[in-house]
Amino acid sequence: MNHRRLGRTALKVSELCLGTMNFGPRTGEADSHAILDSAIDLGINFIDTANQYGGDGGVGTTETMLGTWLARDPARRDRIVLATKVYEPMSADINDRGLSARHIIMACDASLRRLRVDYVDLYQFHHIDRAAPMDEIWQAVDRLVAQGKIIYAGSSNFPGWKIAQACETAKASHRLGLVAEQGLYNLIERRAELEVIPACAEYGLGLLAWSPLAGGLLAGAGETGDRRQTGAIADARAARADQLVRFEALCADLGETPSAVALAWTLHQPGVTSALIGPRTIDQLAAVGHVPELKLSPEALTRLDAIFPPCGPAPEAYAW
Repeated sequence: MNHRRLGRTALKVSELCLGTMNFGPRTGEADSHAILDSAIDLGINFIDTANQYGGDGGVGTTETMLGTWLARDPARRDRIVLATKVYEPMSADINDRGLSARHIIMACDASLRRLRVDYVDLYQFHHIDRAAPMDEIWQAVDRLVAQGKIIYAGSSNFPGWKIAQACETAKASHRLGLVAEQGLYNLIERRAELEVIPACAEYGLGLLAWSPLAGGLLAGAGETGDRRQTGAIADARAARADQLVRFEALCADLGETPSAVALAWTLHQPGVTSALIGPRTIDQLAAVGHVPELKLSPEALTRLDAIFPPCGPAPEAYAW
């Protein structure tokens, strides 16, 4: 497994980040723990979750499952980079959501209890909160850092302008600021190239690409899985049938699965630190374990751009 610096920090994280959104809603605790064990064996040291994950089990379920796994072997904590998120509603309480300083601090404490740890390495704001001034958000971060409960702060699903605002506010007070942005980015959804990725490059944030397989569209027509059987995915596949046929033919020429090629493409893009994978089974994890070693030729990358065109010469694509 290869590792990269998390943005402008000196921290090293694996090129594949284990996302845990399926733990609880689609994968039970025993299988989730087995996937976590296998991920560590593959050299993955970066694990991402969120306080809201849990599906029918209720918010916090995924963090609780991770906490049980960590408690089985406390030495694991020091070998992994642990990330979680805050923003989503955690109850019917009007203040149990968003990015008020109060909620950030209380939500962090709750996450630490569920995860059974003293701190998280990367604490991410899951969405922008237009009602929360950045000064208030950084006030909460300052307190959590001073208390040793978080080390780094990151954003998720932030537009370029909000990344700039957050970083400029942090710079004005001589803070480290954001070090990573977890954003939607894949061969099909490339709008991050317009402003998000340039903003990350300007301010030294590493991009953590979520949904690198576009919800399963880039996993191949022969793959099975509950998400790929839904009407929305079937409709999306039909709408992009020509692109996907050409993509899968290219993958066949390369002798690789569509999932592996889509993930490898993500890791070839400038500014990307890690690609998030969310396996529901050990087999799905094993199938992409070799991706960090998969090198795509310039010709293959050009062919992929021809199938899934970039948005334009960012960030001026629509400004000039």
